[in-house]
Parts: sequence; structure tokens; C-alpha cells
Amino acid sequence: MPESSPWDDIAVPGADFNVRQVAVGTAVPCFWGRDAGGACLFIVELQGDHAAQYRNNAVTVNGIDVDLRAGDQGQQRLILALERQVDRDLFEGLCRTLASSLEHATDSASSLAVSLAHIRRWKTFLSGRSQRLSIEEVRGLFAEIVFLTELIDRQMSSSDAVEAWLGPERSHQDFIFGNTAVEVKSLSGAERSSVRISSEDQLESLNDALFLRMYRLSSLADAAGARSLNEIVTAVQARLGEADAVEAFDRKLVAHGYAPLPDYDEPRFVVSDVRSYRVGDGFPRLMRSQLPPGIANVAYDIRLETIAPYECDEAAIFGED
Repeated sequence: MPESSPWDDIAVPGADFNVRQVAVGTAVPCFWGRDAGGACLFIVELQGDHAAQYRNNAVTVNGIDVDLRAGDQGQQRLILALERQVDRDLFEGLCRTLASSLEHATDSASSLAVSLAHIRRWKTFLSGRSQRLSIEEVRGLFAEIVFLTELIDRQMSSSDAVEAWLGPERSHQDFIFGNTAVEVKSLSGAERSSVRISSEDQLESLNDALFLRMYRLSSLADAAGARSLNEIVTAVQARLGEADAVEAFDRKLVAHGYAPLPDYDEPRFVVSDVRSYRVGDGFPRLMRSQLPPGIANVAYDIRLETIAPYECDEAAIFGED
């Protein structure tokens, strides 16, 4: 983790639990805690009786015990307890983002509603436990999400835009909509001369039109409009609106190996350049249909100056020309 865990300095008690209050302005008191068994806890302290609300909206999560327990007189506590230490970093991510969400609640009832909805969304991420994304994978996912937002900008419905995103499903191209396929690539600000093609299928398509869309991402934390991977994910989730579209988007993030961990709060990118290319006759590429028998798992670089003649306006991609 990029910083020490909030549970590191909490002693394991002989009974009940030890706690330390979360240092953010939540609507209700929240605490990091440890119980007598040493388990890591996150506690949301509620005023009043919320048993019926909890029963109607309870959610179960593999590896995390979620329970509503009686507290001091007139109080109840929503307690999240980590059952598997191997998932502690994900649990910390869930709790930190929950604490941030609770800043927008207004009372105990809304705090419980926010908490249960947040846990339900994180259930998807917890089911897809994986290794950390590399910086190249972070840039690649960021670029794909940028293109997804561009589809929505052009009045494609949320559900159709998410359905068109096939990169997480290991499709040959990252997006397919109508009879158009688009392969999305990211370049770092330092990469100047070539783009990496990772298979013999990426630049071959059965669709009528195939495009290569390239985003140059510069890591400029303080620049206007700079966003981290976590920030662009959160923005898209809010923008999708439709519950089914958000759930589908989250599933595809999981398939990509993403979970909203603090690790992805940095770096913060700005899109410093965008280029579009029409892939067709004469475009320098390797295609499965034209490889000699026995050749497989091909990866190669294309020098950018060689594809300059194939550059096109982005309107061609979105059917606006």
C-alpha cells in the first residue's frame, strides 16, 4: 500500500474492540477497529433503530462479515469485519471510499443506505481479486474509458456504450458498434515514434470499418483537467446513470483487473494529443489471415511516421462525416 494501514497502530483488545475515529467529516461517527480475534473492522455508528432498513437491504460479501449490532443506548453499529487477511488492501479501499461517500449523507438512515449501496457495488470488485495493474495497463484502461466517454458524448445511450466496450472481454478490438471496430492505444508523453500492437488479430476485422485511435497521456498531476484512473472511473459511474449500465461497467472493470484501490489515485493524466487512423489496404500491419502456417502470438511495433497517410478526422469513426 502507498501508506501505512489504519489498523497498524490499533492494539488487539482482550475483549470487545479497540477503535480509532476516521479523520474525515462524515455525517455519523466512523471508526477503524480491531476485535479480540485481531480482525480489522470498520464501524459506522448510527442513532436510532434501523433493523428493518438493514433487513430489507442487507448484502453479503465473500470475505467480509457485514452485521448490524446494538451499540450504546439508542444506538446501533454497522460493522464490517475482514475475514481474510489476504484481502486487506481491498478492504481498506472499500472502507476509505465508504468514508468519503458518507461525507455526503445527512443522517443515520441515509448513512446506512449509502453504506449498504456502497458495499453492494464493491461486491463486484471483491469478486475479481487480481494483481495490481502495471502502469502500462493503467494507461491502457484510462484510454479505453476516455473513448467510452466520447461515445456517450455523441448521444449513444449508456447501455449501448458499455455494451460496445469489448476490450475487457478479450475481443480482437476494444470497441465494436454498428459495423465499426476501434482499437484504442495509449502512448506516454515520452513515447514518440511507435505504437505497440499486441497480436495478429488487433488490426484485422470482419467489420466494414476499422480504426486505430491513439491517446497520448501526459502525467501532469497539477495540470487543469488532470485525472487519475480512479477519478475517471468515478466520473463515468456517475454519468452512466442507469443502474444496469453501471453494473455492466463495473463488471468490465473487474474483467480488466481493476478495483478502486488507493494505488490508482496516482498518476493523474491529461490527454495531450489524440490521433485517429483508418486501417485498410496498404496500412502496415500483420494479419492472422496472411501469416504463414505455424506463426502465432505475434506482437510488433508500428512506426508512427509510416501511418501518417492514413490519419483521418475523428468524425469518420463516429459516423459524422
